[in-house]
Amino acid sequence: MIKQSFIVAGLLLGLAACQSTPTQVEDLAIEGTWHIESAAGQPVIDYSPAELIFAADGKLTGNNSCNNFFGSYVLNGQSLQLQPAGNTMKACVDALMAQEQRVMKVMPEVAQAEMTKGKLVLKDADDKTVLVLSKK
Repeated sequence: MIKQSFIVAGLLLGLAACQSTPTQVEDLAIEGTWHIESAAGQPVIDYSPAELIFAADGKLTGNNSCNNFFGSYVLNGQSLQLQPAGNTMKACVDALMAQEQRVMKVMPEVAQAEMTKGKLVLKDADDKTVLVLSKK
């Protein structure tokens, strides 16, 4: 009887060890200033001021190539949502204005983020890269 109890106890311990505990996914370290290298598959103009600034409190600010913008972001593990709320309205040269439109168009499409070779790669829900950023 005692031998059977040890066998049952051993089996139960073995089964308990096999159970996986849910692991919490850590948020990516995105706080800080990031230079936009490409938007919507096109590289940004050399020396462009395009950047995203992620604050610890969930605020998102930056420059969309010509104008400054503000809004917020929500990061949960690798899930990321950018929520631009407004921007300044000054005019710039046509090339910067076109680039600005690409940046503003893709920001709300961002659904996930990943670090790849030191770059912050932002992708849409279909896993298509929409923004590539490098840390400033």
